[in-house]
Amino acid sequence: MSNAPRLTALSTAVPAYPLDQDDVRSRARQLFDRPAAELDRLMPIYDNAGIRRRYSCVPLDWYGQKVGWKERNALYERHALDLITDAAVHALAQAGLEAAQIDAIVTVSTTGIATPSLDARLMNRLAFRRDTVRLPLFGLGCCGGVLGLARAAELAAAGKRVLLLTVELCALTFRPGDPSKSNLVATALFGDGAAAAVLSGVPGDPGPRLTGWGEHTWPDSEDVMGWRVEDDGLGVLFSRDIPNLIATEFAPVLDGFLADHGMTRRDVAQTACHPGGAKVVAALERLVGRGDGAMAAERQVLRDYGNMSAPTVLFVLRQVLRAGPEGPVVASALGPGFTAGFALLEPDPRV
Repeated sequence: MSNAPRLTALSTAVPAYPLDQDDVRSRARQLFDRPAAELDRLMPIYDNAGIRRRYSCVPLDWYGQKVGWKERNALYERHALDLITDAAVHALAQAGLEAAQIDAIVTVSTTGIATPSLDARLMNRLAFRRDTVRLPLFGLGCCGGVLGLARAAELAAAGKRVLLLTVELCALTFRPGDPSKSNLVATALFGDGAAAAVLSGVPGDPGPRLTGWGEHTWPDSEDVMGWRVEDDGLGVLFSRDIPNLIATEFAPVLDGFLADHGMTRRDVAQTACHPGGAKVVAALERLVGRGDGAMAAERQVLRDYGNMSAPTVLFVLRQVLRAGPEGPVVASALGPGFTAGFALLEPDPRV
């Protein structure tokens, strides 16, 4: 792609409260109304998640309070805006740009509702131009980081500078009145975080080139992953078959995407995959077939931040790019739909 946009900057942000996995496990024992023997059988979920620490916009003591949808969403609006402000400021500084030099803002989030949208509110904190194009995206879930890159790249390819913002406050969705195993698993996986990226189609701007992007949505797969809207918030929906779906369905879709860009898996120097959980990472490692350590960045992000939904893959991509890959990088994520998203990046030889 001769006019491929460049990833000029990439920053991340997390909220103030760290959640150590051991502390979360102890809290879950107090909150879940299940027989002690059953809880004993389920507690290894926390050890097997591959997570040591995550971050939350509220302290651990908040979990367990009876909080309705209105209060949860008010927390989302406030903390999500704070996080994207932090991430945006750092991304702009990294790119050496002022807010007024941004032509469009793409904002991805699925763990709350904000109208006016988060990007409109951000424009009252940072000095963007009044004619800045806004594109808020909802419902992409864990796939939002990669698909956000794709939407931002499409805008940047027209010679624009685009600010991509992703933020999810997954931990806020915990509902103490839900004793389901899915809710328990969510307490072992989810954390809060944000990422910001500057994509540029302006000649001379530096950074890896985004040479391709794409997606695939499987038919009749709406029940694989998503949220259920409940009276007291969002109820997590995900299938235990996701690792099996990766093992059986993901490879031909990935190969098809790469073939569309004249490549095979052997041409990929490094992956940057969304680490949905330890089993998902293991399934992806087997699929990539590069042996132990092939997804060190994915495992490190999962260990230190948990599954933050959409921003997570951008945390991974940041680690991968910092390591200086010697060839193409393919970023991928799976999210509600059930959908796979892809982005292909070529390192900048000038950096």
